[in-house]
Amino acid sequence: MTRLTRQTAMSASRPSDASRARWTGRGRIAWDADMSIRTSRWPAGVPCWVDLTVPDVAAAKAFYGAVLGWSYQDTEEEYGGYAIAEASGAAAAGIGPQHGAAPAAWTLYFATDDAARTATAVAEHGGEVVLPPGDVGPLGRMLVAADPTGAVFGVWEAGTHIGAGLVNEPGGLTWEDLRSPDPDRARAFYSGVFGYRTDPLPEAGPDYRLFALPDEQAPLGGMGGMMGVTGVPAHWVVYFGVPDAAAAVAAAGPAGGSVLASPYETPYGTMAALTDPAGAAFWIAETAGQDMPDRSG
Repeated sequence: MTRLTRQTAMSASRPSDASRARWTGRGRIAWDADMSIRTSRWPAGVPCWVDLTVPDVAAAKAFYGAVLGWSYQDTEEEYGGYAIAEASGAAAAGIGPQHGAAPAAWTLYFATDDAARTATAVAEHGGEVVLPPGDVGPLGRMLVAADPTGAVFGVWEAGTHIGAGLVNEPGGLTWEDLRSPDPDRARAFYSGVFGYRTDPLPEAGPDYRLFALPDEQAPLGGMGGMMGVTGVPAHWVVYFGVPDAAAAVAAAGPAGGSVLASPYETPYGTMAALTDPAGAAFWIAETAGQDMPDRSG
């Protein structure tokens, strides 16, 4: 799953109350403790995978192992040094080598049942297909695109690799937010491509809305403005669960990262923002895996 494409920088702005709504108990995941590992493909439109491109994969693996507790499975040589990060024995994210001059960054992927059809929808709704649909061996098919406001994202059509096997628990993806200078235009694009319903969250302000599959109550993430951040393009922000935010932050510095936002308490848990040794930014959210939105579709 190596990609020859540009990446976006991520902001370190504090998440809005809307992004923290994942801890309110909306649509809590229904799997019990011995069924938390997903094996079936994700429904179309669900954020299903996230991966990182960095100049030094070994350094990134060491950093995220220390901070998020990941272990790794290296893929075949034909995949160019791409490693699958695991949490609780399940796939959580990917780390691969950087190509070109684009900055190190995380890329969020949305599930699709038909990558070619989604690529057509991206163009029809004003986006740009940066990397056309292509096979990644038997693992699946992928494309990389940019929305009309410039935020880069991926699309994944599962083969043998469904994407994340674990979410909403320590080590797994827990939430995603879009930061865009034109959130209304961005929301219209994603709703057109993936069929999302968007819902206001009045306490978060007029430019932020939650997005969800049309027949589901649980939000999948949020889309809003730049939250006062300047000098960076539109981008998706990803959040990972940790059992102890203070411990994760304490591990970041010795492992070569830095702290963008120190741990602080919210009504929904403790959060912090970090960068890895290559400068890629991400958020952590303290959780025991409870009261998270249902991604089962």
